Order: sequence, then structure tokens, then C-alpha cells
Amino acid sequence: MIRTYEIRDSKITRSSDDSGNIIIYINPDENNRKILQEKHEIDEHTLNSALDPDELARVEFEPEHIAMIVKRPKNYSGVEQFLFSVSSFGLFWFKSKLIIVISEDIQLFEGKIFNKVLSLEEVVLKIVYGTIFHYLNHLKVINMVSDSLEQKINTSMKNEYLINLFTLEKSLVYYLNAINSNSLVISRLRQNAAKIGFSEDSIETIDDIIIENNQCYKQAEIYSNILAGLMDARVSIVSNNLNILMKTLNIITISIMVPTFVVSAFSMNVQIPMMHHPLAFWFIMGLAMCSVVVFLFFWRLKKW
Repeated sequence: MIRTYEIRDSKITRSSDDSGNIIIYINPDENNRKILQEKHEIDEHTLNSALDPDELARVEFEPEHIAMIVKRPKNYSGVEQFLFSVSSFGLFWFKSKLIIVISEDIQLFEGKIFNKVLSLEEVVLKIVYGTIFHYLNHLKVINMVSDSLEQKINTSMKNEYLINLFTLEKSLVYYLNAINSNSLVISRLRQNAAKIGFSEDSIETIDDIIIENNQCYKQAEIYSNILAGLMDARVSIVSNNLNILMKTLNIITISIMVPTFVVSAFSMNVQIPMMHHPLAFWFIMGLAMCSVVVFLFFWRLKKW
């Protein structure tokens, strides 16, 4: 799928024809890949890297364009069971056009940061800027899900919620690697600002992006450390909940066994005291109840 956009009235708008200078290739097929390689002279390896979720972010300076591989959060799906993964997309910046290659259909130009765009270099920087806000939004969701799971673990005796927490911790490791990988791309853009020809405003934007990306990394690192540091405590909580349940079941079982023993003793098919007494039944039942009271008192006394 191919979509074309253009900068009109300081906004990125969908182009009605193929004249737009911002071209997005969504999960390109073999024909589209051939066009990218032959017509736009994009390296095959770099093109494949743009669609590889495991590829590291990087910047390459080609003769006719700048190739950037950027990591972004993948759209979350409920079937993934709390696994937040990352994907890659490619930015191929020519002098007069920008080609974006991405593996899934997403809205790249959403948010307040795209309200005013004047040039292609601003589009490139704001796309990178937008990925940081995307990470931050996902981190907020992960934190909310983590808090919800912690509350459930306090009363749970199953491993289900612990497995979900382990999955969240795994997701944060992916995010940390991706955010750190993006920081290398941003730093290299800053180092080669003069070579690329960034304006003073764009350089200030890059400095802001570096700060925001570092804060995003620190926030993800804090969440990851909290999950990792308290995981053992949560495992102990689940184990303790199970022990409390077993203790309660033991109390119930022994409480039933004690009066059962009394009643069974008077039910033997032999000569027993008071077998002909008219109040024998009530005496035996009272003795059974007294045995339960004595047992519970003994249990409390020992603080078991």
C-alpha cells in the first residue's frame, strides 16, 4: 500500500494524486520493493532492515539521501497477553522528498507536534519526536496495568498474574533497548547537523528530542527496576496466600475430626455408658461441641 502526502498551509495533508513529496510504503510487496531499489536507489539491506523488528536503529549517509532506521512501539493487541513489543520503520530523506517504509498501517502524523510543519527536515525530526511520546504513552499504560496486577496478586494464589508481570518486565526490556538505540540515531543527527544542513531551529529541536528521549529512557528504567526488584516479594505473597489457605483448610478439617471422633466413640457396637439413658443423645452432642470449643481455644492459645 502506498500513500502520498504533501505540506500545505503548514500542515501535512493527504495528496489527491502522486505529486506529494512524502511517500509512505506500508508493508511493501515485491513490486514496491523493486521500485524502491531501482527507482529511488535504496539499498536492499537497508530496506529489509526497515521492516525487521529486531534491527537496531541507525543512520546511514548515502550519496543521494539519508537513511534512518528508527524503533517505535508496536500497536498493542489484546491477544499478546500484556506483551508490548517494538517494530522498526525506515526514513529515507532525499533533498526534495521523504520516503517512509513501515510494516503496519499507522497514523504517523497525529498529535499537536504536527500542527505546524514547514519543511521535510521538520517532518523527519517530528516523526522521531512522535515516537518518544508514543513510548511515554505505552509506559503509562504499562504502569497502570502493573498496579492493577499488583492488587490482584495480593489476594491471588495462582501464577497467572505473576506471568503477566513477567511479560510486562520483558516488554520494558524491549523498550529500554529500543529507546537506547534511538538515542544513538538522535545523537548522530546532532553530531552531523552541519553536514546535513540543519537550521538553528532544527538543532534546538534535536536538543529537545535528546532531552525527552533521555527522560523517556529513565522512566522506562525506573519501571523496569521496580518490577524486577519487587518480583520476589510478589512471588512470596502468592506463596503466603496459599499457605494461609492450607492453614484454614487444616483448621476446618481438624475441627470436623474432633467432634466426629467423640460421636464415633459412642457409636461403636459394644456396651457403652449411658446407652439406655434418655438424654444420652444430647449429652454426646454437647460433648462433641465442647471438644470443638476446646480445640479452638487450644489453637488460639498456641497462636498457630
